[in-house]
Amino acid sequence: MKIGDRVRFLSDVGGGIVRGFQGKNIVLVEDEDGFQIPTPIHDVIVVTTNDYNFEVQPESKPAEKAAAPAPPQPQPAEEEEEMEVEERDGGDRISLYLDFVPVNIKELSKTSFECYLVNDCNYYLSFAYMNKENGSAHLRQQGTIEPNTKLRLERLEYADLNDMERLTIAFVPFKRDKAFAPKQPMSIDIRLDLTKFYKLHTFRPSIFFDEQVMELPLVVDDQPIRPLSFSAQQLQNAMQEKGDAAPKTPKKQPARKLDPHATIEVDLHAHELLDTTAGMQPIDIKEYQLKKFRETMDAHLKEKGRRLVFIHGKGDGVLRKAILDELKRKYPRCEAQDASFQQYGFGATLVIVH
Repeated sequence: MKIGDRVRFLSDVGGGIVRGFQGKNIVLVEDEDGFQIPTPIHDVIVVTTNDYNFEVQPESKPAEKAAAPAPPQPQPAEEEEEMEVEERDGGDRISLYLDFVPVNIKELSKTSFECYLVNDCNYYLSFAYMNKENGSAHLRQQGTIEPNTKLRLERLEYADLNDMERLTIAFVPFKRDKAFAPKQPMSIDIRLDLTKFYKLHTFRPSIFFDEQVMELPLVVDDQPIRPLSFSAQQLQNAMQEKGDAAPKTPKKQPARKLDPHATIEVDLHAHELLDTTAGMQPIDIKEYQLKKFRETMDAHLKEKGRRLVFIHGKGDGVLRKAILDELKRKYPRCEAQDASFQQYGFGATLVIVH
């Protein structure tokens, strides 16, 4: 006799299924109502029928002493059945996005943001989400995101954005319980323009959300999205060609009077100034940014009261320091201070021409 056997009672009508044992002499029989009835083991017999409703005739011979029941066998735990992933046509090309959803889009100057990773493909992605600061990486979240889903990574408060200028998302694609075309692991480095968090037009509709979001594509159709790059030699050749080209006769334009009190914004981020930075050393990029700074200063140096905002980003502070050194050395009559934190965060310097 073992757990799961169907038995009937010898001294009563009915029976049930063996669900366990108590000691050596008591068997737990579950009846059709789900109740477990402790019964002496010598008072039940194993049957193969479900019909327990008959009288048992007394046996002419005394029943033999029942053998000691085997100890109850542990039942294997039922494994939780995993739902099969529904794949979509065209989803075997990796597409991955990082989305920022404002909690209150009407108060961008002080709202917090929900950060999501959106996996728009048929692969599981084992990922690590990090930010970088002063040359070191800090792990913010890691895990596995399922195919064709979005995963909330964290909520960013207003003050947290200053640590988010440089991000890295690394991941390994795979599929479960089936053969699949292998994909290369990827590590995507991005640099956020933190000023965009404070501009309403940055947030747009997305197919992945009901709200308006700032969506950053990381990988689209297996191709990582990176800033366009440009070698130093290509940059030099392009500048030389521009200088050698015969100047065209400019068309006469009606003269416009500039508002001397209007603020001029100049974005010094490399990806805004150059088509590409591939092959360029950091010192080459910085010198090009300073060249743009000097050109802007020289163009407006005679406009007293002119306000110029140079957006350089938080970064490591190298470009900001170089700009302040230039102002002190070449433009001592100009006033410099941090630009509006509400509009630019920590990543901009305001210059007032005197």
